[in-house]
Amino acid sequence: MFRIRLAIEADTQAIIDFQMKMALESEDFQLNRETLASGVIAVFRDPQKGKYFVAEHDGEVIASMLLTPEWSDWRNRWVFWLQSVYVLPDYRKKGVFRMMYSHAKKLVEEDNDCAGLRLYVDVDNKNALAVYRALGMNGDHYKVFEWMKG
Repeated sequence: MFRIRLAIEADTQAIIDFQMKMALESEDFQLNRETLASGVIAVFRDPQKGKYFVAEHDGEVIASMLLTPEWSDWRNRWVFWLQSVYVLPDYRKKGVFRMMYSHAKKLVEEDNDCAGLRLYVDVDNKNALAVYRALGMNGDHYKVFEWMKG
């Protein structure tokens, strides 16, 4: 059985490894491991940046997800972004992400200061798009644009 829990700093290496793999799989992008490690550790050291959650199977961390807060003035409540989602290949299509999503959704439903969940996905990631639609998420309302320096 799978168990979802709040990540702890001891999970840092697993999360870093997952993010390195996710960037390669989803965007064919090689992350700078040192920068990534600093970014992951920053979340653990400053909870206002977000919270990692992990899924375990028989004591092994098999998936991770980051929830980051965004203040919505329109709703006068927080919206949480699902980010940095990764499930080890052997555990895909076994309900792991569904459990992680349900966990995040329950956190939002139980907190009157929260309005909902959002995520962004690469437009070419057809598998992820299908999963998010199957969970009842709607991708029709917004498009995400970005500019990143350097």
